Order: sequence, then structure tokens, then C-alpha cells
Amino acid sequence: MAFLTVEIIEELERLDPVVRSAFIKILKQIEKHMAETVTREDFRELKQTVAELSINVRELNKSVAELTEAQKRSEQRISKLEKAVAELAETQKKTEQRLNELAEAQKKTEQRLNELIGDHKKTREQLGGLSHTVGYILEDRAYVGLPILLEKDLNIKIITPFKRDFIEISPGKYIEVNIIAKGTKNGKEVYIIGEAKAQLKKRDNDLLPK
Repeated sequence: MAFLTVEIIEELERLDPVVRSAFIKILKQIEKHMAETVTREDFRELKQTVAELSINVRELNKSVAELTEAQKRSEQRISKLEKAVAELAETQKKTEQRLNELAEAQKKTEQRLNELIGDHKKTREQLGGLSHTVGYILEDRAYVGLPILLEKDLNIKIITPFKRDFIEISPGKYIEVNIIAKGTKNGKEVYIIGEAKAQLKKRDNDLLPK
């Protein structure tokens, strides 16, 4: 192929092997045809065609290079995206694990809270029972000491035993009274009604006789 220039050969070398092989076959056919029928004028036209072909080859090489670079950038972006997706999946996995741990901790907290509520209920029941016990003890002691104090301080003489009883405060409505008894004062009948308290407050103390 004597009509091929160094520039054309260099451009052919840059082509993909398959493309380069096809171009060479075409050029061989052209050379064979030239040897049989080409005139000088045809040869000049052929050189012009080959020159244009060289330009097309260079442009093709440029396009291939640009496409290769674009493909490389795409692969880099895909690689970064895959890495980001993998990191997101790992983060999601850790988040789900943490949520499961929190759910388990919440379950244990609720269980412990229910236990504490149960314990508190039992404590209140025990304290309520203790309060009633203390109240009954105070009432029993009041039954013994009150007659003496009432007669000494208020000139009231008890004529019926102290007891616990219900009194009607309105039609069909009753309240429980801890201390109730009948007595006399200055010849008149009176009723002693009281409430036993485990702890006196100031307002209760203000009601006591001075």
C-alpha cells in the first residue's frame, strides 16, 4: 500500500484492532483496483478520499477516546453510588438493631414498672391496714381516757359506753363516727361525737379546749 502516508498509518494504529483490520482490507481492495484501472487523475481523487478518510479516522479516534473517558467517569460514579448504598444498608442494619434493643429495654422497663405498681399497691394496702390498726388502738385508748377528761375539763359525765357507729346526716346518707356516746352536762343530755386521729394538725389543736 504505497499510497498510504505515515499519518494514515499512525491513525490506523490507534484504531480498535477489529476496526483497523476492516480498514486495511478496504485499502487493499482499493490498491488492487488502482493497480488495474486507476489513472493519474483517479489517483489524485483517491488520495483526496484517503485524506478525508484519515480525518474521519482521527475524529473517530477522538470520539472513541471521549466515550472511553465518559465510560470511565460513569463507572467511577457507579462505584461511589454502590459504596454509598452499602454504607446506607449498614447504617440501616445498625439502626434496626438499636431499635430492637430499645424495644427490649422498653419492654423490661414496662415490666419493672408494673412490678413497682404492684409493690406500691401492696404497700398502700399494708399502710391502710396499719392505719386502721393505729386508729382502732387510739379509739380504744380514747374510750378509756375520754370520760375522765370530759368530766374534768367540760363537766360532762358519760352515761353510755363509747363506741363506733354510723349516724344519719341526711335522709338515707350515713357517715361512720369513731367515737360516739351519750352524757349529761349541768343536768342536760348531750352527745359526744368525735374522730380519732393518728396525727393532730394545727387546726385540730385550735379546736381543743384551752
